[in-house]
Amino acid sequence: MVTFPKLASWGLGAALLGTALLTGASAQKAVGTTSAPAIQVAAGEATSRFVPLGIGKSVVLDLPRDVKDVLVANPKIANAVIRTSRRVYLIGVKRGQTNIVFFDSEGRQIAAFDVAVTRDLNGVRAVLGQLFRNSDIRIDGVGDGVVLTGSVENPAEAQKAFEIAARLVCTVDESEGGSGGSGTSVNINNSNGDNGGGGGSCSGKVFNGLTIRGRDQVMLKVTVAEVQRDIIKQLGVDITGSLGSGTTVVNFNTDNPFTAFGQAISTSSIRPDFTTSLGRVQANIRAMERAGVIRTLAEPNLSAISGETANFLAGGEFPVITGSTCNPPGSFNCTASVAFKKFGVSLGFTPVVLSEGRISLKVMTEVSELSSEGALVSQGGVTVPSLKVRRADTTLEIPSGGSLAMAGLINEQTKQGINGLPGLEQLPVLGTLFRSRDYVNRQTELMVLVTPYIVRAVAQKDLSRPDDGFADVSDPSAVLLGRFNRIYGIQGSVDPRGLYRGKYGFILD
Repeated sequence: MVTFPKLASWGLGAALLGTALLTGASAQKAVGTTSAPAIQVAAGEATSRFVPLGIGKSVVLDLPRDVKDVLVANPKIANAVIRTSRRVYLIGVKRGQTNIVFFDSEGRQIAAFDVAVTRDLNGVRAVLGQLFRNSDIRIDGVGDGVVLTGSVENPAEAQKAFEIAARLVCTVDESEGGSGGSGTSVNINNSNGDNGGGGGSCSGKVFNGLTIRGRDQVMLKVTVAEVQRDIIKQLGVDITGSLGSGTTVVNFNTDNPFTAFGQAISTSSIRPDFTTSLGRVQANIRAMERAGVIRTLAEPNLSAISGETANFLAGGEFPVITGSTCNPPGSFNCTASVAFKKFGVSLGFTPVVLSEGRISLKVMTEVSELSSEGALVSQGGVTVPSLKVRRADTTLEIPSGGSLAMAGLINEQTKQGINGLPGLEQLPVLGTLFRSRDYVNRQTELMVLVTPYIVRAVAQKDLSRPDDGFADVSDPSAVLLGRFNRIYGIQGSVDPRGLYRGKYGFILD
C-alpha cells in the first residue's frame, strides 16, 4: 500500500498570509484606514521541473531540506512516497499529467515537479536502436500518442521504423489494457508512405516525424513512341436515269452512302452517260483509297526527390462547357461556364530510393488526342470533341540505369460497310452497279521506355545552353549569302559532332 501524509493546512495558510509592517511615519498616515493582507503564490508551475514516467516505473528524488508536507494534484496518475525526510519515490500509475509539490516545516516550497505518465517505451527504443544502428531514431510519448523523431538514411528505413513502432505500441496497449484491447486486429501496411496515416487503431497513434538524411534525387528518362496507320478503301456506284417505251417509263435514282467511314473521302467521281432507244442512264462511279501514317514521339526527362511526385505534359487543353448562368434567371442573358481538359503526352512518376542503386517506381503515362468520333454537339451548334486515350499505370522495383519497357499496347480496328438495293446488290457481277462498299483498317502500336537514374547536383559551369555562342548574322550576309547566324558555338570548345553520328540540334550549318 502507498500512503500519503495529510496535507498540513496550517503550513499552506502560513505561506499564503502575510503581515503588513508599517513604519512610524506611515502608521500616522494610515490612521483610520485598514489595509488588506498581500497575497503571495507559495507554489506554481513556473518553477516546476518536468519528470517523464512510464506506467509502473519510479524515480527516486533527494531533496535539499526536510519534507513536511506534499501535495499531489491527481493521485490516480502518480504517487509520491516519502521514504525518509529527504528521500522521495515518484511512481507512475496511469497515463496522464499531474504535478507534485513539496513543502518544508515552515510552509516554503522545496521543489515542484510536472509529472507526465506515458507508455513504457524503453523496450521499443531498444528494438529500434538494434535494428537501425546507423540511424538516430528517438521515440517519445505525448498524451495517448507516440512521436518518432530523428533522422534515417532513406525513406524505406523511415517506413519500416514507423511500422515497427506501430506494432510494438499496439502490443504495449494490449499488455496495459489500453485502447488496443485484446484481439485487436492491426494493419500496419502503409505502402503509400503516409506519415502516421492509415492502418489500424494503433498505427494512428504513431506520428512519423523522421527526416531523411541527404534525400536522393531521381531522374526519369522516358521515351513514348506511337505509330498509327490508317487504310481506307471506298467503291460505290450510283445510277440515275429513266427507261421505258411510250407512256411506260421507269425513273430510278440510287444514292448509296459510305457508312463504315461515315462519309466519302473525296467528291471526285466518274460519270459515264448512256443513251439508248429505251432511255438515258447516268452512272456516278466513286473509287477512292487512302493510306496514312501518324508518328508520335516524346522523350521527356524529369527529376524529383525520393518520395515526391513529378508530372509532365506535352500537349494542350481544350475548353468544355460545363454549364451556364443566366442573369436574371430565365432570361437570354447567360454566361457559359468553361472548364479545360488536358490532352497530349503526359507523364507522372513517384520514385522511392529503397537502397543505394535500387528504386521503387510508380509510373503513370498517357497519350491522348482529340477526335471527332463520339463528339458531343450541343443545341447551340457547339461541338465538344472526344479524346482517344492510351494509358499505362504500373509500380515496380528497378535498379538505377535499368530500363522498363511497356510494349505490346497494340490496337487494331477493322470496319466494313456495304449499302445497295436489296436483291440487285447480290448479283455476282452486275451487283457492283447497285451497291457501295467502304473498308477501314486502323492499326496503332504504343511503346513506353522508362529508365530511372539516381542523380547528383552538377555545377553550373558544367552546363551549356542551346544558345551558347550564338550571334545574329549581318544584313549583307543574310541578303547575299542566305545565312542565318554568324557564330554558333564557343570558340575553342570540343566539337560535339565528333562524338555522335548523324544530325542533331536545331541549327545545321
